[in-house]
Amino acid sequence: MELSGAEILFKCLEAEEVEYVFGYPGGAVLHIYDALYKQDTVKHILVRHEQGATHAADGYSRATGRPGVCLVTSGPGATNAVTGLATAYTDSIPLVVITGQVAQPMIGTDAFQECDIIGISRPCVKHNFLVDSLENLAMTVKKAFHIATTGRPGPVVIDIPKNLTDPNITIPFDYPADIEMRSYKPAISGTQGDIQRAVDLLVSAKKPMIYAGGGVILGEASTQLTALGRELGYPVTNTLMGLGCYPASDPQFVGMLGMHGTYESNMAMHECDVLLAVGARFDDRVTGQIDTFCPHARVIHIDVDPANIAKNFPVEVPIVGDTKAVLEDMLALLSETNRRADPDAIAHWWDQIKSWQSINSYNYDRNSSLIKPQFVVEKYCELTEGQAFVTSDVGQHQMFAAQFYRFDHPRRWINSGGLGTMGFGLPAAMGVRFAHPDAEIGCVTGEGSIQMCLQELSTCKQYGVAFNILNLNNGYLGMVRQWQEFTYESRYSSSYVDALPDFVGLVEAYGHVGMVIDKPGDVEGALREAIAMKDRLCFLDFRIDTEENVYPMIEQGKGHHEMRLNPRRSEFA
Repeated sequence: MELSGAEILFKCLEAEEVEYVFGYPGGAVLHIYDALYKQDTVKHILVRHEQGATHAADGYSRATGRPGVCLVTSGPGATNAVTGLATAYTDSIPLVVITGQVAQPMIGTDAFQECDIIGISRPCVKHNFLVDSLENLAMTVKKAFHIATTGRPGPVVIDIPKNLTDPNITIPFDYPADIEMRSYKPAISGTQGDIQRAVDLLVSAKKPMIYAGGGVILGEASTQLTALGRELGYPVTNTLMGLGCYPASDPQFVGMLGMHGTYESNMAMHECDVLLAVGARFDDRVTGQIDTFCPHARVIHIDVDPANIAKNFPVEVPIVGDTKAVLEDMLALLSETNRRADPDAIAHWWDQIKSWQSINSYNYDRNSSLIKPQFVVEKYCELTEGQAFVTSDVGQHQMFAAQFYRFDHPRRWINSGGLGTMGFGLPAAMGVRFAHPDAEIGCVTGEGSIQMCLQELSTCKQYGVAFNILNLNNGYLGMVRQWQEFTYESRYSSSYVDALPDFVGLVEAYGHVGMVIDKPGDVEGALREAIAMKDRLCFLDFRIDTEENVYPMIEQGKGHHEMRLNPRRSEFA
């Protein structure tokens, strides 16, 4: 079978079982789009901005575990995709982003819409390829999917010069069945000696903590983590990216940790004597002041990426390997030995944790005459029975969603945790909808974030994509305002947005349903109405308390034991 480069590309995508490609056409990829028109296996979703394409593919990937795929043109098409690449790279999300390039003879001549996307994207992708010949195209696609989805996942760019997709040039097509890359061999299993040391240390603990991150979800290791936590009876805390990897409704779950985590999880981290970190990277939003992070703990760290081990914090037992395989080995060892920690010590530790829990650090004013953002998320969780996929943008609304939606399952919490990308939530929700046509999906956002990719409402209309957008509208860039209140003596420099659109009129212009909710008593009814509206996108514009803050908060330069708590929390019923 002889095929052109563009036809080969789609045969490769078909072989990789790609269901959707999110993209936007342009001159350098017109041969590819013509080949797309002539096939019906791979479905294309025409977005309104290349950033939306990457976030939609990202959302699809986070919700399924399969790689997301994008197709954009050269020059500005490729550069518009860079924010999405960086977002996926920071959170280790597998993407394959295909960019068009000017024809090979034109590279380096400042041709129209030429740009060096290989050079531009190098710091924010796991790998990138400039395809150098038609004969190497299929192998390059095979390598790209292999690299994107193995080891520590991440985005891979395939840059294809236009002359390599010319329909008049054909070659025999043969897609490689497997691949061998001498320079790329991700670790799968940890060494048995290290796993034995880890188990020995765990059963010696008197104040243990299990700290789990997004690597547990990416490694499909939630079942093993839950089994280990319950087998040991130890408290479990998750990072923002790890929410759902251990059931939030489980009594051993002590809440999210870090800058806006619970009082009990952060205090337990500060006081613990043995810390098991699984698929977490000790980022600054978790550790706070590194000099005071877990000062008494001996640390075990499991991560598939050796570069993450001891990068930010020294560890005693490093285990490089796939989180699922390592946890299975630890469970097997525990089963063989029957050794467990001193039950009296563990009971005393739980008594201490329960005393911290009595602080009720997430408490808020439920009798306020103003809509509290916590109440909106809490009620949405209650009405959806914690089963929704929840996407978010970045800011206060993101933290309220993380604190008040109870995630019992992995891959339900879809947010840009590492890069903190505003404008992520709406296109990510689109991607989740294509992955799960019948699921309940809510995008929790703010009036600042939602305006950064608002044009994707048009994409939603074109494809009949329906979900709910919960806009927690306080007129401010809320997290910026909060930091300015705490750190800059309430000098709200450029954090107030003085010319907001009529969101209801705007979404109705795109053909969707809009509602304004400005009284606490109307919140539940509006949410019920929106949830019942299965075939329409519904935008709920909640006019919330403009001065509500996210508590607790570890301020910059502080340790876990120095959290700022809501000074009025004890007054609230």
